[in-house]
This record gives sequence, structure tokens and C-alpha cells, in this order.
Amino acid sequence: MSACVPTRATDPSDSNPTRRVHPPHSPPPNPPRRFRIAGADVSASIAVFLIALPLSLGIALATGAPLQAGLVAAAVGGIVAGRLGGSPLQVSGPAAGLTVVTADLIHRYGWRTTCAITVLAGVVQLGLGCLRVARTALAVSPAIVHGMLAGIGVTIAVAQLHIVLGGTPQSSVLDNLRGLPAQLARLQPAAVSVSVLTLALLLLWPRVPGRAGQLLRRIPAALVAVAGATAAASFAGLTLPKVDLPSWSSHALAGLPEGPVLGLAAAVLTTTLVCSVQSLLGAVAVDKLVAGRPDLISGAPGSGRGARVGRSDLNRELLGQGAANIVSGTLGGLPVAGVAVRSSANVQAGAVSRNSTVLHGVLVVIAALLMVPVLEFIPLASLAALVMAVGIQMVSLHHIRTVTRHREVPVYAVTTLGVVLFGVLEGVTLGVAVAVGVALHRLTRTRITHHEREGVHHVHVRGQLTFLAVPRLSRALHLIPHGADAVVELDGSFMDHAAYESLQDWQKTHTAQGGSVELTGRRPGTRIAEPSDSAHCRCRPWTPWRNHQCERPYTPSAAGHPGASGEPGAAQGPSAGRESSGHELARGISAFQRNTAPIVRGELARLAREGQQPDQLFLTCADSRLVTSMITSSGPGDLFVVRNVGNLVPLPGEESRDDSVAAAIEYAVDVLKVRSITVCGHSGCGAMQALLTSEPGGTRTPLQRWLRHGLPSLERMADDTRPWARLAGRAPADAVEQLCLTNVVQQLEHLSAHESVARALREGELELHGMYFHVGEAQAYLLTGADGDGLFDHVEAAADLPA
Repeated sequence: MSACVPTRATDPSDSNPTRRVHPPHSPPPNPPRRFRIAGADVSASIAVFLIALPLSLGIALATGAPLQAGLVAAAVGGIVAGRLGGSPLQVSGPAAGLTVVTADLIHRYGWRTTCAITVLAGVVQLGLGCLRVARTALAVSPAIVHGMLAGIGVTIAVAQLHIVLGGTPQSSVLDNLRGLPAQLARLQPAAVSVSVLTLALLLLWPRVPGRAGQLLRRIPAALVAVAGATAAASFAGLTLPKVDLPSWSSHALAGLPEGPVLGLAAAVLTTTLVCSVQSLLGAVAVDKLVAGRPDLISGAPGSGRGARVGRSDLNRELLGQGAANIVSGTLGGLPVAGVAVRSSANVQAGAVSRNSTVLHGVLVVIAALLMVPVLEFIPLASLAALVMAVGIQMVSLHHIRTVTRHREVPVYAVTTLGVVLFGVLEGVTLGVAVAVGVALHRLTRTRITHHEREGVHHVHVRGQLTFLAVPRLSRALHLIPHGADAVVELDGSFMDHAAYESLQDWQKTHTAQGGSVELTGRRPGTRIAEPSDSAHCRCRPWTPWRNHQCERPYTPSAAGHPGASGEPGAAQGPSAGRESSGHELARGISAFQRNTAPIVRGELARLAREGQQPDQLFLTCADSRLVTSMITSSGPGDLFVVRNVGNLVPLPGEESRDDSVAAAIEYAVDVLKVRSITVCGHSGCGAMQALLTSEPGGTRTPLQRWLRHGLPSLERMADDTRPWARLAGRAPADAVEQLCLTNVVQQLEHLSAHESVARALREGELELHGMYFHVGEAQAYLLTGADGDGLFDHVEAAADLPA
């Protein structure tokens, strides 16, 4: 519904009732503002800079590259990727996930050729971004990605453990593991003490209790750990290898690549793969973090729309990462990718735009030029301990539990071992092969069981139902005697055409012989097949929700009004095929717990933790035929719904002891900060029929007292100066439909008279929409002014509006 035109905002104090609010996508009438950096971006950039500085040096140390290379990559990642990338709040720089790849390249080809490989990888990323294939990279199984990161983390931790103990790491994980006993025999107490102090500060700093702890925890733990270990080593006079930053004049830049063509091509492919996948997954993760900050979704108060942060443009993110790698490699820096630690710190520190990322890169440049004497006090053992802790954290227990729950442990384990033993590209290739094998195994492995319980035959199909399983399915179905009651449970998410036809043919035959069949699908959450006899059921297999009448024989009384079969309001007994309402309710609850609850449990758990954050207030009629989630394709947490008879909005001051609608509006606008309000009417509205047929005087029932709020709609329709609305090019079918349409427009004006709504409209923080749902046609319409004037004298079909 984002394409609809908002209504005009009517200020009660405005003498010109036809004045309109500018549409949300039109340019603001104010003159362009000068470039400014928000204070939140400045503070966030400082926090990210304090994290990036020690980590960049530590990652450069772990790769064996010149230490300046880490600072170059951090600066370029912040400035270039931050300015050009598609994820405004993602921070890029040298990433721990690239450590193993880069260290291997330096060992094989040397530093200058490694820089050239970084440049070529950036060129490939630019090509992939131009081809708009970023979404394809997300098709990689999460088990493979998590396994790759875990393997890299193990490799980093084992290598840095040698430096922590005072030694020098070898080129491979196996060599480092074989050399550990000897290294433990000749460990250096000074290096170990500095490393232990670094790890202790890194672990304990976030856990400092009390109010003082809240203030101290604002300082990044990585900075505190390295600074504390450096200060302790200096005061104790320990003799340790320390950071050595040679003059920038001798800094090595990229050279022409030297080596076998196939080897260089594989190196470029590996670097591109790891950089791209890590950056794209990081951008998606940042989107989730942004979704948890309402000020970034809807705009901070007083900041207008400038504070709104949209979803990441993944193809643009690839282009930005490619440009950053080209610049970083050319200037002699490490490969660049999105970094989860710095990105999450950026969002949590309150950043509101990409300016924080760019400014953090500028601060790294300043530090690299002016803080060299200070940086050279840092012991290498402290940086190694910091990077080792990062490597250990890459083996995430949360990820292991996730892949275990989804039965993808073999994929995770093979990828991790492959990366540790053979390398990143080889490990990922092995992981992909195992993932394909697991998928094929699941597709072909189907268990079919048959048993009888209390006279009902149950056939349970576990797994995907394909043509390969049709013979076994047929054998199990033919064990069911003619005329018996049968339940077929399809516990899988896929059924091909051959299996479907076989199942339907058996069902028709068994039903014709006097038996009954119930087909259920537990995993998908819906019934996979329905009885096809239209004389007994008018439902379709694709209905995710069902009126229970669909499962009973069709009778005229079920289709008509309550009194269709006799006296008005006569109860329908068992002889008419009716079930008690309590039984229907219990069966519906049971179906929800069995089919739907497993699917929505995770999302509802998240909403329970985070609270509701709907984007829209949806005000509609209480008519049972209006299923709001169905006609808007929405789910839990999307809509704040208010339903009443006739979708009426009482004018302020006329509620007469009923403030429920006004309270819901105030709560939605002022507390939930919804961005839009939709009033939805529908065809055949009983409230509008009652308005048309009502007579003045007589007994004032509660319903009649409520419907008085619809009298302005009657007056509006009777106004000869207003043209009648049209519905997708045709006139309304009758007076009731015309009143339904007019009532939506009138209630939108009533909405504008509420103080909270009027204020939000004036500030450009709220949009109003009109909607009409034709029940018989199953067609939703959005209302818009005939000449763009926002008066809603013309109605356009929703399908005709641009997406």
C-alpha cells in the first residue's frame, strides 16, 4: 500500500479546508540545508575508531603483513566503502575472516603481489555488483558460512597462541598444532603475563557492575585491554617485541602480480568470495540491528526524514566494497570487508547515517599520521591475545545450536575441518558438496508407516514425497480396508505431481467406496490436499485459514442468514450437519497448535521480547468477512488493528462515554509512532444499510447511538455539489456501495480532526489512506483524488497503481 496517495491533512484551525499536505515523495518546500554531521554520528565514529585501531593492527600482525597495511585498510574501508556502499551503517575494514586467506597469499606470493590480488578482487566485485548478483550470494547455506568462519577462527586462534606464548607461528594449522608442545616448553613469562592481562581485561571490562560500570562500559573493551596491557608492560619494564611502524615513505605499494596464472586466479576468486559473502551477510545483519531502533526506521523526533535509514542495497554494497578493495590494494592495504564487531558497535553507539563510518576512517588516517610514537609502545603479545579472542568468538555456540536444530551438522563440521586442514576455498567447496548431498538425501529418504488406532487407519509420511516414494505409498494405502476411516499425515514440505496424483486417485476411490479420508500436512502448516467433491466442500487446497463450515455438507441454511431454515435465529441441530461452537473452537485451536504454531513461534517469541512496533494503524469494520491479515498480506506485529461496526471514527468531543476509538488512535500515533493510518470500508456493509434505512425518532438502542457517527457520511453523499465517487471507472452499484465509499472519505476527515493525528500530519510524520474491499470480487481498492487533489472523489483499483 506504499504506492497510494495520502489524504489531505485538515487542521481544525485552518481557514482553508482544501489545503493539502505535500505527498511523502515530493521534494520539501524548504530550501536545501547545508551539510551537517549529527552529533550522534560524531560520538559513534569515535567509539568505532577506538575499536578499529587495535583490531586493525592485530589483524595485520596475524596475517604477517606490514602493520601499516591494517591502518590503510581501516581508513579506506571507512571512507570509500562507507561513502559508496549500500549499507549506510556497516563499517568495513580488515576483517578477521580474511586473516587466513591473506596470510596464505603473503606466504605464497609475497606482499606486493597480495596487494595486486586485492585490487583484482575489487575489480571482480565491481563486475558482480554491475551484474546485480548480490542476492545470489545469500543463497549459500548458513551452515557453510558459519562453518567457514569457525574454521577461520580456529586457524587464527591456534596461530596467535604461539605469539601469546612468546614464539612465532608456522604457516599451517597442523604445523602450529605439532609445534605447541615445544612452544609450551619454552614459553616466555613476560609475553604470557601481558597476554593474560589483555584477555582478563577483555573478558571482565563489559561485566563491571554498578552505575560506574555503566559509564566505564562506554569505553570499548578492546581499547581498554590493549591500553591496560601496554601501560602495565611499560611500568614493569618488560622486554617484549612491540609494534614497529616504519616510515610511510618506505611503505610497500601494490606491484604487478607474479606467479602461475591458475594460482593467481584461484587467489582472486577466494578473496572475492570471502570478502563478498562476509560483507553481504554483514549488511543483512546490520539491517536487523537497524530494525531494533525505531528512530532509524521512522526518523528521530525533530530530525524530519533525514534520520530514516532504509534497507541495505546489496548490489551497491558490492560496488562499494569493490571500490574499497581497489583503493586499499593500490595503497598497500589489507583486503577490505564488512566487519560485524565494528558495525554492531556503530549501530549501538547511536549512529544515524553513513557519516559516522566515513568519520571513523578519517580518524584512523589522523591516528596513522600523528600517533605513531604512541602505537609503537603496544606489545605484539597483547595484539595477538586480542586477535586470538576474536578467533575464538568466531566459533559461535549459537551457530552450532542453530545448525544442530536444522540437522546440518555434517555441512558445518566438514566446512570447518576443510578450512582448517586445506584452506578457505577448499573448505567451502567441500561444504557445498556435502550440502548438496544432504539435500538429495533428504529429498529421496522418505519413511512411510501404517498403523491402526481405535478403528482409524493412520498413514504417516515423513520426508519429501516424490515419485521415488510412490510405490511404497501405494502399498501402505492399499493396507487400508474399504470403507474405513483414514488419516494421512504428510510430514514434509514438498510433494511432486506424481505423488499428488497418486494420492488424489486413491482418495477419490476410497471415498467412493464409503470410507473417509483426512489429509494433513504438519510441517507446512496447512492441509496439502482437500476433498475435491465440490458438493461437499467449497474450500480450496490453498486456503491457509478456514471457516469450519467448509468441512460440513453444504446446506442452504449454512449459506444464508440464521433464519434461512425456519424461524429467525433458530438453532441448527446435529441433524443439519452443525457442530457445537465449543467443538469448532477446540478443533480450531488444535489445528493452530499442530500446524501454525511451529511456524510462527519464533516470530512471536521475538515480538514478545521486543514489544510491538507496527508501522500502520488499520481501522476497519467488524464484519466477519474482512480478514485483515489476508487482504493486506500481513503477519504478526505488522498492523495495529481497530475494528468497529461501520469503521467509524467519532469526532473529538462526540464520543459520549466511549473513548475506545480515540484512545486507540492516540496510542497508535503518540506511543507506537505508526507511519500511516488506513480506513477500510467494504461492500455489503450492514452498518451502512442500517444508516440508509434508519428512521428518525423511536427507541435509541446502543447500535443506533453508535451509528450516529455515520450521519455526516449520509449528509456528504446527499450534497449535490460533490460528485459521486467512481469505482475503477464505473459508478457504484447502488446507494449502499456509494455510502460505503463516501463513509471512508468522511471518516478520514474525522481522523484529521484528532489532535495527535493533526499534529503528526503537520510535521510530515503520518500519512492517511483510504481503502475499499469488495467482498464478492475479492478485490481491494485504494482511494485517491481524481485530479490528485486528495479529495477522494475517484477510486482506483489497487492493482492498477504502480508498485
